[in-house]
Amino acid sequence: MEEGAVEPGARATELVDALRSVVAQLPGGGEARPGQVLMAEAVANAIWRVRHLIVQAGTGTGKSLGYLVPLILARRTVVVATATKALQDQLIGRDLPFLAEHLDVPFRYAALKGRSNYLCLQRASEVLKAEKGELTLEGMDFGAAGGSDAAAHRAQVLSLVEWGTSTADGDRAGLSFEPTPKAWGAVSVGADECPGASRCPMGEACFAERARATAAGSDVVVVNTHLYGVHVSAGLGVLPEHDVVVFDEAHQLEDVVSATAGFEIGPGRFSAVARTARAVLAEREIPDAVEGAAGQLVVALAEHNGKRVKAADVAQAVGAARGRLERLGESLRTINPGDPDSVTRKARAQKALLALTDDLDRVLVPADDDVAWVEGPPGAPVLKVAPIDVAVALAPIWDAATVVLTSATIPPHLATHLGAPRDRVDELDVGSPFDYEHNGLLYCAAHIPDPRNAGYADAVADELTALITAAGGRTLALFTSWRAMQAALEAVRPRVDTPILAQGELPKPALVDAFAADEATSLFATMGFWQGIDVPGRTSSVVVIDRLPFPRPDDPLLQARREKVGRSRSFATVDLPRAATLLAQGAGRLIRSASDRGVVAVLDPRLATATYRWDIVNALPPFRRTRHRADVEAFLRQAEPTDDVADIAG
Repeated sequence: MEEGAVEPGARATELVDALRSVVAQLPGGGEARPGQVLMAEAVANAIWRVRHLIVQAGTGTGKSLGYLVPLILARRTVVVATATKALQDQLIGRDLPFLAEHLDVPFRYAALKGRSNYLCLQRASEVLKAEKGELTLEGMDFGAAGGSDAAAHRAQVLSLVEWGTSTADGDRAGLSFEPTPKAWGAVSVGADECPGASRCPMGEACFAERARATAAGSDVVVVNTHLYGVHVSAGLGVLPEHDVVVFDEAHQLEDVVSATAGFEIGPGRFSAVARTARAVLAEREIPDAVEGAAGQLVVALAEHNGKRVKAADVAQAVGAARGRLERLGESLRTINPGDPDSVTRKARAQKALLALTDDLDRVLVPADDDVAWVEGPPGAPVLKVAPIDVAVALAPIWDAATVVLTSATIPPHLATHLGAPRDRVDELDVGSPFDYEHNGLLYCAAHIPDPRNAGYADAVADELTALITAAGGRTLALFTSWRAMQAALEAVRPRVDTPILAQGELPKPALVDAFAADEATSLFATMGFWQGIDVPGRTSSVVVIDRLPFPRPDDPLLQARREKVGRSRSFATVDLPRAATLLAQGAGRLIRSASDRGVVAVLDPRLATATYRWDIVNALPPFRRTRHRADVEAFLRQAEPTDDVADIAG
């Protein structure tokens, strides 16, 4: 179907009828969601008018069907990029199979991941040859036990190789166990190492290449946002060509692109290059020297840990490391391997070496918009480089495809931050079908000390104890730091009669399952649980947020962004939108279905007193508001709050 082939009115009628039809097939017959219809119509208009679209679609909108149905009906090739694995699993495991069954339009869909997520058949082949004594692999001595750790490593690697003979797709997600990073690294390669299918003996059977071929033949391809960022950084050369890209969870796009458009340099990269080189070089002196350069770089970085750096600060150590890489490159060029395995291993070593050399060059001669800084534990600091402004990195996508950005919370000025052409972007807020005013209450503990003052931690513990007691458990407490969570946990656990789980005590999926299974249980967690957690029902009747989630003032990348916009505008442009968006994401853990009812408690008096409070309050769902814990206790007893509920904003 080409643009203009069908009258706009007819297209709109077809779309609405198709959407209503598939929604009616949902369990329970689905629900009427006007916002979903508005979103679908806006997506269809963006396609036909060749414009970009930003849609804020509150919880309960059903945004995945809101964009998938019009895109499939329009017969466009689509890439959907999501920031969390949970949403990827939902799209591939539930939404797309459902539409394939119930939407009267045939289409193909696939998931595609980064190369390192797939087992490399060539590496597995080399492991088997090493097991038989036909090949020596650096770091994997199969001829001797080498102690219990080495034996366990060998056993796990061989299990992965065996799994590679039976798996249909080589996707790490299909494993029945979680391999160690070292074991998985023995049978996989990253994009910086892979020489390409044409230069690999296993190229025709390669799992990663087969996945790419399947994606290229699909109408809808689901990827993570990080892979799309890599696609952009690689000149749009990683993913199949597509007409439309949808960034779901678009509030995370700026940070993800900052990471993918930048890079990290730490000791591990030098060790990896040395290891791949030793697999093809008889001499060890030069690879050992490359690995030694990592130690010198660590010493140079250590004095700048936690700080921004300029090229001159690290030039000597980086230049020395680069010189050793050049000598290694010369050695690799002189060897002439005779068998296909050695040819491939040489190509892998050369590609990894080139990638590291290019990044070192960018440290020595940074781009105008680059910022560099050092972070990490004292003994293993890492040099990071990222662009201050992602607009330059994203510039190619606005002409290559129609872009749809959607999230339950769209940060202010998102289009500007991403460099979207303002004359070709439409923005829309379709709201949420949930009755936040009657089913939710926003409580600000305005009476407690400022988080920066003495007594705050004790006051938080008192509030948490009272809220958990009033709710009979049923509390998800979200903290802005690990230290704050631990302090609250130690103070509150002995004071309540209901169980409390804490992040780190179980794997994340098991922790969420345990929390959801028992209404009396509370869960204490940090930033990884502020979004992507879906626990509807009474289990999560209270969501507590310890403080307004402002970014660290010493974050090097954000420091650079503040400087770029100017001191007078930095708080409103950089800090406030981030805090408001993240707080809204955390508060969004409360109402997950039309029947949910509960309280969001913010234990930070600045939400009631600060001059910027309305910027944050207005980013939240339209809950009723109170400063009084008695109203919360009444609400949790299934009684309506009193009519004289005090507005937290004064």
